[in-house]
Formats: sequence, C-alpha cells, structure tokens
Amino acid sequence: MTDLLLQEAKKKEESPMWSYLQQEEYDYKQPKRGDIISDGVVLSKSSDEILVDVGLKLEAVVPQRDLEKLEPAYLDEIHVGDKVPVFVLQPEDQEGRLVVSLNMARTLKDWKKAEEMMESGEMYETTVTNFNKGGVIVPFFGLRGFVPASQLVTLPKHPDSGQRIDRLSEMIDQPLRLKIIEVNRRRRRLIMSERAAMREWRKEQKERLLQNLKPGDVCHGVVTNLMNFGAFVDLGGADGLVHVSEISWHRVKHPRDVLQIGQEVDVFVLSMDPEKERIALSIKKLQPDPWTLTAQNHAIGDLVEGDITNVTDFGAFARLPEGIEGLIHVSELADGPVEDARKIIKKGDHVVVRIINMDVDRKRIGLSLRRAQEKKEAAPATEEPLPEEEAPATAESPPADEIVAAAEASLPEEAAPATAEPPPADEIVAAAEEPLPEEAAPATAESPPADEIPQRSPCRRKQRQP
Repeated sequence: MTDLLLQEAKKKEESPMWSYLQQEEYDYKQPKRGDIISDGVVLSKSSDEILVDVGLKLEAVVPQRDLEKLEPAYLDEIHVGDKVPVFVLQPEDQEGRLVVSLNMARTLKDWKKAEEMMESGEMYETTVTNFNKGGVIVPFFGLRGFVPASQLVTLPKHPDSGQRIDRLSEMIDQPLRLKIIEVNRRRRRLIMSERAAMREWRKEQKERLLQNLKPGDVCHGVVTNLMNFGAFVDLGGADGLVHVSEISWHRVKHPRDVLQIGQEVDVFVLSMDPEKERIALSIKKLQPDPWTLTAQNHAIGDLVEGDITNVTDFGAFARLPEGIEGLIHVSELADGPVEDARKIIKKGDHVVVRIINMDVDRKRIGLSLRRAQEKKEAAPATEEPLPEEEAPATAESPPADEIVAAAEASLPEEAAPATAEPPPADEIVAAAEEPLPEEAAPATAESPPADEIPQRSPCRRKQRQP
C-alpha cells in the first residue's frame, strides 16, 4: 500500500501541471533579511521613497532614511523602469510592506567587487579625498578604502610626524594607482597599497620594454640609484644600468660626481638581455666625442690650456678644454731629471702645455710642460733689434752702399718703403759725390737711370718695418 502511494506521488510530481503550480503558486518563499534581489524594477520615485517591484507579487519600498545615505548624483541616475538591485532589510513592516535598501545592495556589490579584484590582482585608479595620521582615504565605488602611509611610494622613508602630516595633506586630490591587499566585510576593512600596484605596473612595463626596446634606441629616463660601478635609470617601468665608464667621456670616479638621484637624462641603449632582464645604457654616446673635436681643433705642436687633474710618480694628467685628459710624462715636466713630480706641479694647477703626440684611435694624447715653457722663454728673442747691417740709418753719414738704397726713394710712390720722404735725386747724387774717393766717383755727374741701379726688394724691407 505504501509503495502504491509513493508511486502515485512520484507520478504527480512529474506531471507538467504540478510543476507549474509548484513554481508559480505554491513554491513561494518569504524573503528574509540579508537577501539580495538583483532585478528589482523601479515603479515610482519621490523624495520620500522609491517603490520597487521585486517579482514576488508585492511591492518593496525604499524608505527615506536609506535614500539619504546615497549620493545625489547616484539618485539622479535612477528613473522609473530601471532595474536596480535591492537588499532586504525587513520582510514586513507595520503596514505589511517589504522594506529594502538600495544603499546596502550597492555596498554589498562593491564588497564583492573588491574581493574579486583582490583575487585577480587588478589595479584600481582613484583620487585621494582625505587623510589621517596613519595614511590617506580613497573612494572605491560606494566604499571607502584606506592606504597606510607605509604603502605610499611618494612618502619619504622615516619622516617625522610633522613631515608626515604635511606630505599626507599635500596628497589630497592627487591620483593614485592602487592594488587591494585586504578585504574584511565584517570589520568593514578595505586596505589598498600603492607600492604593490607600482611593483605590478613596473613588471608589466618591463615586459613591454624588453619586447619593444632595441639597441640604438634613445630613451628619456630618471636616475633612481647611484652605485660605485654606475647609475640606474628608470625608463618608465624598467631600470637600465649606465656603467661608470659610459657616463662621460672624461674619467668619472663616482657617478654622484656627475649625476643626482631624480635627475632626468637622455640615454642611448647599448645592448639588451631579455632573458636576464638587463639593459645596458650610455649617456656619453649622446655627447660629442671630445677626441674627434680635439683632432679637429688642434694639431701636434699646438699650445693648449689645461687643468691638472692628477699627479703620479710617472707624470701628471691635464684636462683639456674639450674634456679629455692627456699625460704629461715626468720627463716633460721640466729640464733635467725630476725626482718628485709633486714638487713641480700639483692637482688643480692651470697650465699651458704643448701637444707632442696624439692617437685618436687609442684615445691617447701626450703633452709637454717643458717644451711649452721653452717656447715662452724663446719668444722675446724675436723682438730683439735687427742685425747691424739691417739697422736703420742714424744721423751719421751713410756708407756708400746705402747711398744706392737711398736712390730707390725716387721710384714710384707705391714701390717706396714706408719711411720719411726722401730728398730729390740730384741732392742724393751730390751728397754721394762728396765723401767718395776720386776713383769711386761715377763716370758722369748724371744720376744713373733707375733700371740700372742695383735693386733691393722694397717688399722685404717693408716686411721688416716695425
């Protein structure tokens, strides 16, 4: 008998009509507090309440106290006929109505969104709205997130309390890229981190740079760290290394002597190793090669000015105007043997040296202080009086050979030397006849023609004029 009853009940349940009645009429479940109805339809809207059809053959009401918790902009976007999610606050009030909340439904939706973003590692961009002594407050849809000071990248390390408050207050209205690191709905804790987001962003940027960057590219970056062996430059997500030898054409003892952390620089990509995630950079490749400039501007034997940068047992190094350093060997510092170069010259001295050899390919240049000094001492000798036979005439009677030279003054004006105006030719002849012995006198009293007078180049004499 029992088996027959069970079989009839089973047939009844499998009947399409019975299933329809169960679903539509008899399988009704009373909503309870905490349920979320995601497809409510707005029936009416006023400043006091909003009526929502929740699909249970009854209307739900959103009371005024709940509307006051919503932003005006959010309420303005709600219109009659829109579908909205609601949270069941009270299954039945004194008037028998279902009381629901738009604010709670949106809040739970936002919490769920926060949990999903934390699991996926998705980043979120927002703007700082407020701060306290522990960090800054940011909006996350309808929730408020908190970013501790220790999770802020832009906050200095170990600041004092005054610096911390000042820096946090300056961050209001500044955009931040964040990553959710903690979600606790029960305690209403939503913790975010700028450092975690920066690490994730840099990882993505580094992968992109390693894929797209090529040797020979020129990039703009920021110096992030200075070490003994070189400087690290951030290229926008990935750091490249500028070796100390690639910072400048002249010798650099430490990168901090030339660069500063935070300084913006242009760099040349030398090489890349995607497997090891390494990028080799150069700053000096974008600067003119001083060795080429030196070869263009100077030649062996030229005198140049320089500053002594180092003094050693074998000589001294001098930096030339182009920025390169040349060696003054100890044998080129002074005449004679030099026991200690530091007694002759010291670091920081400004000197004039002579270039004695140059090898641009090997980046070497030899200088001499001794030869430059010898040249300086010999220079005044060029200003001594001319030899006696070329000295200008004095008040004494000129020798016979200069009488002929005096006759040259009768040549055309443009050929005459730049001296005082000469006397007439007949006076020159008369003056020449008096002191000369009888056998030296000319055959006739007439002055010889100009073309028969022995010629001495007036250009040469003119060149010797002081």
